[in-house]
Amino acid sequence: MDSDWKKLLDSAKAVLKVRRISEWVETGSVAAAILTDRKHIYTGVCIDSACSLGMCAERNAVACMLTHGEHSVLKMLCINKDGIFLPPCGACREFLMELDPQKNAELEVMLGEEHIVRLRDLLPEWWGWKKG
Repeated sequence: MDSDWKKLLDSAKAVLKVRRISEWVETGSVAAAILTDRKHIYTGVCIDSACSLGMCAERNAVACMLTHGEHSVLKMLCINKDGIFLPPCGACREFLMELDPQKNAELEVMLGEEHIVRLRDLLPEWWGWKKG
């Protein structure tokens, strides 16, 4: 595992802390880390709520990135509380692609220590490429 992936994994593990916020909200069972083209790392955790108004970890990491003025991602990973790598959810795949179709289509997603795919592979028939 190269140093960028190690930093991303360590960053995700650092925020991966399951905690109950209230009777209806739990957070931290999934963590995501993203590396931008400016070489910054942003993290996020999932927020699970009884009313389904929570957010996934990767969208929280992307929101943090956007808050800091960035939108192009080189690498990302998501892990759950058991240390299992997860693919980004469908909504986040779409959102990341819409932010920067040319650059983010090439972003690498770690699905396991030996399994890396590009976002374009997770969205092979993306509607945004079918203009006209």
